[in-house]
Parts: sequence; C-alpha cells; structure tokens
Amino acid sequence: MAAVRRRTWKTASGETKTAWVVDYTDSHGGRKRRHFSNKKAADVFRIHIEGQMQAGTYRPNADKVTVKEVCDSFLEHCAGRNARDERMTRKMLTVYKGHVKNHIVHPDHGIGSRKLSQFTARSVGDFRDALRRVGVTVPTTRKILATLHTALEYAISQDWVATNAARGTRVIGARDEGSKKIIPPSKEDMRTLLDAASPDLRVMLLFAATTGARAGEQWAARWRDLDLDNGKLNITHRVDAYGEDGAPKSAAGVRSVPISNQLATILKAWKLKSKFKNPDDLIFPNSEGKHIGHDNLIKRHFLPLFDKLEVGHENDPANTPSLLRRFNWHGLRHFAVSSWIEAKLTPKTVQTFAGHASLQVTMDRYGHLFPSEDHQKAMDQIAKDLFA
Repeated sequence: MAAVRRRTWKTASGETKTAWVVDYTDSHGGRKRRHFSNKKAADVFRIHIEGQMQAGTYRPNADKVTVKEVCDSFLEHCAGRNARDERMTRKMLTVYKGHVKNHIVHPDHGIGSRKLSQFTARSVGDFRDALRRVGVTVPTTRKILATLHTALEYAISQDWVATNAARGTRVIGARDEGSKKIIPPSKEDMRTLLDAASPDLRVMLLFAATTGARAGEQWAARWRDLDLDNGKLNITHRVDAYGEDGAPKSAAGVRSVPISNQLATILKAWKLKSKFKNPDDLIFPNSEGKHIGHDNLIKRHFLPLFDKLEVGHENDPANTPSLLRRFNWHGLRHFAVSSWIEAKLTPKTVQTFAGHASLQVTMDRYGHLFPSEDHQKAMDQIAKDLFA
C-alpha cells in the first residue's frame, strides 16, 4: 500500500524545503518515493498507484521510458528480425520507420516525449486528432496508429507497460473520406489495352487480369506453383519492392486460384519459349532469370501503352479506340475480382481467391459490385404486401 506524508528538509545551502511524499513498494519489493507540491496531487497519485498495484498493471519503468524510447527499441528489434529473416521484410521495416519519424515522434504533432505512465487512451485520441489536423488522411492515420499499437505491444513484452493505450482507437472521417469503393476497368478498356500490348506484355496483363494476383505475387510465382493440366495456380510467395522474396501479406494470401483453359494454353506456349522453365524458375523473370523490377516495368512498358493509345486516337480516332480512363497495374486485380463477381461466385469464394484477410475487406471494397436482384425482389414483395 502507498502512504502520504509531509516532508521537510534543508538543502545544502540551508534553505528549508517542504513537500508531500508518496511512499510505496513496487511488485518486486523495491521501495519508491514520489514528491508533490501539495497534498491533493499526492493523494491523486496514491489512489492511482494503489489501483495499479491491485490490478497488477503497475510497471516501474513506465515513469522513465518515453514513447520515443519505445519506438527506438522497437525499430531496433524489427531490424534484428529482418536480419534474421523472421517475418520482417525490409519494406515493412521502412514503413515502420517512416511512421515513427514522420509522425509518432514528430517535434510538432508527435508524442515522442510522453512517458508511458502518462500515456492513456485519451493521449492516443489526441494524437489521432493531431494527425487529422495536419492533413493526414483517414487510411494513413489508421496505419500510423497500427504501427503505434504494434510498438506498444512490444513495450508490453518488455514489461515496460501493462496495457496498450492504442487498442481500440477509432479513426472516423467525413462520409466521403476513407476507403473508396473500387471501380474496376471496363471490359472494353481491357480489350483495347490487350490489343495494343506487345506479345510478352499481353501475357503478363492476362495473367494479372484473370488470376487476381497482386503484382508482388505475380512476379514471385514459379513454374512449380502452376498446375497447367488441372488449371490451378498456387500462390505461396510474394516479392517486395527490394526484390526480397517472402510469404504473402497475410495467412489468407496463401491460396489456390483456378485458371482458365485459355490462360493455361497461353502459359504453356510462354514456357516453351522461355529460357527459364525449370520448376524453381520464375514464370515472369527478367533477362537474367531474376525477379522483374515492377517499377521499371510500369515506367518502360505499362504506362507508355496508355500514351501510345492516347496519341494513336488523337492522330487517327476512326481506327484507334480511346480508353474510358487510365488505371494502374493494381486495376488488373480489381478487374479479375469484378469478373468473378459478375460470374456469380459467392462472396466467400471471391474472398478466398482474392486472398483477403476477412470477408469484410471483400465486401467493403467490392460489395457494391455484387448483383442486387434478390434485394430488388425483396423490396417488390414488401411493396406488394404493403399496398395490396
């Protein structure tokens, strides 16, 4: 238990000092003392510390360790995991570093100087609001808070704090802000793009637009992952922006996706002409048999394809169709998912093929694309009963 008492002492210069002291013993038997300028503040701390003692949430280092120190130690821990190849990619480490440097410990709107003992759910809420005030979007704010949450979980593992103040913090923006509903490329645009592409690029586009593989998953796919006779692609790996091969972004990312007979035929021909056709070889390698540089492919081949179509339409509109709108490479994945929905695959099947971590992710992004005939029938029945 903690005790409050008044203490008077003389300094080395002979000056008399008075303060209110809270004496207590921590869970390890260590004696602690805190000074306060008045009895009210001392009583508040006594009640607070006794509550922590009784709940088993008291951590002696919480008064010493700052959020910045937690983040520094957390990033060092992540760097070690990356070096040991323990499910920490260089890209994820870079993202964590960016969130910490640019926001969590930012000198203006950051919280790096806060002590863990003073860091509460309200503190996290204030930090969230500060991020929004400086113009950080809802999705990015959520990602920054997720990094903070992970860092605080690390602090718990180090016995620096007992609870995670960032747990359950919500980020709510304007009704039209946040995750946008997906608008996939149209079939007309896809046909136009495929017709204008070089033979090699066309194979890559078809693969992405029918399997729904993410770019990193496509460039990491190897011939052993394809069952061309039974029409199946096994997605087990992805490659990141640094060329590092690893597991998909979530457990749901490991999946099997059916492929059409048409794509299987195209891939058989692709394999015959490839210099790299062993089971462990990449399906889409660069000239040296290594991973394709995605950014280089986009800059040198994918984006120029749109420019080619635009110039061609301006010069000869009668014979060169124009695209309704441009889209990025990830739009090919959106096209695949929308095609599955149009083919009346169930939401759960779409989730599985897309490798989404949850059905909610699928419905949040693509729910508006699912057919609504049943909804219309339900409304018609309600109206019939109501107005009969």
